[in-house]
Amino acid sequence: MDMIQMLTEEFSVKRQQAENVIALLDDGKTVPFIARYRKEMTGALDDQTIRRMALRLQALRNLEARKEEIRSAIEGKGAMTEAIAKALEAAQTLVEAEDIYRPFKEKRRTRGSVARERGLTPLAEDILAQKRDFDPEQAAVSYIDPEKELPDVQTVLQGAMDIIAEEISDDAALRTRMRALFQRAGMMVCTASDEEKDSVYRDYYAFEKPVARMAGHQILAITRGEKEGFLKVNVTVDPEQSDRLCIHAYVKNNSPAGELVKAAACDSAKRLILPSIVREVRSALHEDACENAIRVFGSNLKQLLMQPPLKNEVTLGLDPAYRTGCKIAVVDGTGKVLDTTVVYPTPPQNRTKEAAQKLTALVKKHHVTAVSIGNGTASRESEAFVAGLLPELPHKVAYMVVSEAGASVYSASELAAEEFPEFDVSLRSAVSIARRLQDPLAELVKIDPKAIGVGQYQHDMPKTALQTALDGVVEECVNAVGVDVNTASWPLLSHIAGVSPTVAKNIVKYREENGAFTNRRQLLKVPKLGPKAFEQCAGFLRIPGGKQPLDNTAVHPEAYAAAESLLGTFGYALEDAAAGRLEGLSAQVKQHGMETLAKELNIGSYTLQDMVAELQKPGRDPRDLLPPPLMRSGDIMELSDLKPGMKLMGTVRNIVDFGCFVDIGVHEDGLVHISRICDRFIKHPLEAVKVGDVVQVTVLDVDVKRKRISLSMREEKK
Repeated sequence: MDMIQMLTEEFSVKRQQAENVIALLDDGKTVPFIARYRKEMTGALDDQTIRRMALRLQALRNLEARKEEIRSAIEGKGAMTEAIAKALEAAQTLVEAEDIYRPFKEKRRTRGSVARERGLTPLAEDILAQKRDFDPEQAAVSYIDPEKELPDVQTVLQGAMDIIAEEISDDAALRTRMRALFQRAGMMVCTASDEEKDSVYRDYYAFEKPVARMAGHQILAITRGEKEGFLKVNVTVDPEQSDRLCIHAYVKNNSPAGELVKAAACDSAKRLILPSIVREVRSALHEDACENAIRVFGSNLKQLLMQPPLKNEVTLGLDPAYRTGCKIAVVDGTGKVLDTTVVYPTPPQNRTKEAAQKLTALVKKHHVTAVSIGNGTASRESEAFVAGLLPELPHKVAYMVVSEAGASVYSASELAAEEFPEFDVSLRSAVSIARRLQDPLAELVKIDPKAIGVGQYQHDMPKTALQTALDGVVEECVNAVGVDVNTASWPLLSHIAGVSPTVAKNIVKYREENGAFTNRRQLLKVPKLGPKAFEQCAGFLRIPGGKQPLDNTAVHPEAYAAAESLLGTFGYALEDAAAGRLEGLSAQVKQHGMETLAKELNIGSYTLQDMVAELQKPGRDPRDLLPPPLMRSGDIMELSDLKPGMKLMGTVRNIVDFGCFVDIGVHEDGLVHISRICDRFIKHPLEAVKVGDVVQVTVLDVDVKRKRISLSMREEKK
């Protein structure tokens, strides 16, 4: 198998690009490092493409290893032929390879194997030959043997047909055609296990839809409904079509032997092939649905992690509750905890006056400018309390309701206990809620991505595939932003390319014992951070205010000499870069000629482009280019206050296959169905919207009893 050629075709890249990506991956280079610092070798492929290529490469290598196992097994049985070898070599999927191996597998005891044990293979071969002058019944007489449980002609012929049926079911080419039939004409059919039992799966109690038109979320819902015992599920095709495929492949004529083969073919289709193919089709549908759901989850997670931070704002985090009170934590602009308390403005205590006094005192004392409210239990009452308090405060304060998904998981973790040993679980949660508004990326990396709540059916996903994909998203985001090596927590550092959790902890320990890092080269003094790890991580670790201005940019240390030469070429010094005095650099480089300058500096043009961008904006944060979070200042509404036709601003909180959920300032998020996201046709919401987008919506319908809000992002016609 030419894996390089397959990657070249599948990803529409040049062969040299594929070869270089494979070589870099095999050399232990990380995806973020390859994407950022080896653009000349990859042709500037982005990290997502490289990551998909890495996964595909591993799948192809696994396939090749399995084909080698199959090859050895068949050769061990002395059954290898030139035709089998060619078919195995041509197989491009595990299913194709396993089909080839199927006839040679050790099978459990079957009707066909029993018939073989009784010596009926020669008769089966004679029947399968279908000679017109061959009389199966007459031939069967010689096989009658009561001691072998072959008392009569009918039993003998049935045994021979069982052998033929199994041989037909092992035909790789026939199975391929049968799969194609299911994909083309298969129907997904669902019925209720109990019609009287109501459930969230009621829409599928009498459901029928072509396999080719099944949506991923439908497949996942049906699979879960079946697992929970609410649904009976099957995939069907017209039995005449499936029988016809088998008959056409094996029946040669209408002789007596041909009629027996026809009966065996129909038996094989119904009893052996169809149940197996149905399992395969459903497995493939589920696998595709999971792959799509993981892709959506990853996209949502990326947008959530890359939400713009609320920089340099003293923030009050409020973790709502009823009986136990609302936990409060005030953190400064860097996330350092300044104060904590507990207030009881919600039922059953309703001590709103006392709570207002406490919060007002905290706001004045620390000059709080932002309030972050968790969206869990008692969130609506807490939001109403805060909204009513804002006009009474001595300076302007805005608030935002943030998702607290995963906050309790973090609060009870060893990491939280290590970070805040003096706080109880609920106060840790309040700190996390405050920090989520200040810097979503730095805080959310501490939490298992599956607990963050931006996916669909994530608990039904293959755990390894989901974890691998989400870890890749976190790694991509952290490295795209970069981290301050002197302030980052070890969980954040551990997502930097080349930095393991152990090395991350060693970095934190080193700066605690030796003071802040003043240049990147000091990282080589950190235990277990050797030259290879330094090469991977150095460009993503920032040192603001250090001795070397380039240490606060994404320029890699291997290119420092070129960067200084670049500045010198146009009469600049490093101090000019640090002070942001390079506004005209791009124009000067363009006038000089990008390719010419790259050759003079002995670097690639991609590296030069990135270098110029970094030097002009040292320490830049790509998240700053995004719209700021939608802060509120008292526009609280009850669900019952919403009326059809209202136009509101909201924030997209989650995206699923059938639409997106938007926070419009009430406790429940509203659903914008995919058909109402935009005026043009889209196959998936991700084509038009992403998590964190601030959008204008129109209220279409409000179901107060079921707590459901229907919204539209389109300009609705009256």
